[in-house]
Amino acid sequence: MEKSRRTFLRNSMALGLASLIAPNALEALGGFAPNDKKLNILILGGTSFLGPHQISYALKRGHKITTFTRGKTVPKIHGELFSKVEQLIGDRENNLEALKNRKWDVVIDNSGRKTKWTEDTARLLVDNVGYYMYTSSISVYYPFTGDDFTENRTLVTEIPENIDEGEKQTYAYGVMKATSEMATIKTFGSERSMIVRPTLIVGPGDRTDRFPYWLARLEKGGDIIIPGSPTEVVQYIDVRDLAEWMIRLCETKAAGIYNGSGPGFKMTTNAFVHGIHACFNSAVNYIQIDDLQFLQDNGLIGIQPWVIQLPQYAGMSQSDNSKAIKAGLSFRSLADTVEATKSWWYSDAVSQKRRDNILTNERSFMKREKDILMKWKQHLKKE
Repeated sequence: MEKSRRTFLRNSMALGLASLIAPNALEALGGFAPNDKKLNILILGGTSFLGPHQISYALKRGHKITTFTRGKTVPKIHGELFSKVEQLIGDRENNLEALKNRKWDVVIDNSGRKTKWTEDTARLLVDNVGYYMYTSSISVYYPFTGDDFTENRTLVTEIPENIDEGEKQTYAYGVMKATSEMATIKTFGSERSMIVRPTLIVGPGDRTDRFPYWLARLEKGGDIIIPGSPTEVVQYIDVRDLAEWMIRLCETKAAGIYNGSGPGFKMTTNAFVHGIHACFNSAVNYIQIDDLQFLQDNGLIGIQPWVIQLPQYAGMSQSDNSKAIKAGLSFRSLADTVEATKSWWYSDAVSQKRRDNILTNERSFMKREKDILMKWKQHLKKE
């Protein structure tokens, strides 16, 4: 009897202490989710990159999930979980029939690629759904000039005249996201809207090769170009951190606008590269190239998961995440992100063709790197 009493007291003290240390500590110790009410969640999209991680976390916390997709994308991660998910088929362009006369606690709009899509689904669901969460982007702040990158920054809402085609596309994406945010809030009101503006999302299931490239490159070793100044900073967020936090926002009904960026401190680009390399055992020799004109002339802008500081991108890695952190956003270590991405990258979920493409494609930075290094050495001799 005394032993049982001691065990009870010990466990009670551990749970009490854990609850003071971390918001999710009870769950980490095998306890219950912070919000006892299990949610009925509709995810518009859900089969691509962010969605499967949201579904995995939500199911673990006892929530019920419905997805609405065209039924064309086969999940490349957590595919085994979709048998536990209600899957509705339709098209946000012209077929929302499956969403009519249904009720959910919250809708997460991951697939809002047109303002009209968000307008249509918000209007359709407003009387049958409690909250609308729109997955936006820090692109709503483009161009990234100035020094205010809080959620109160003025959004881009129109495309200027007389700009080149490449920049026009960047503007168009930012405008679409910004006006979709406005459509959400106009229909659901600020008290029932949740807007999340992620930065570059990385991790298992990544549909781009920007982050996986650096894993492959640093694993290979040798002479490695680090583009840009060593004092530049990088912002990224592990897809699992973003997905799990978004579900917790839904649980707490935390209406508002949030920058979904990480890490939780200012990380320089060189620290980022060294942090990835710490997960490998390859011999490396870093060559820093911070000549902006040379980088532009040789196509080295945008191949890294940070942004070279061209004037219009100068603040892209400066979004203020303090509000999100106060609302429960937490971060895995870079090492955790690298190891999880490695496991996925070398699994059957990724084709060998895609892996080979990074190494051997004629347009790949890795394929061109040796020639660029020769040009850089010649460039230095001329100075």
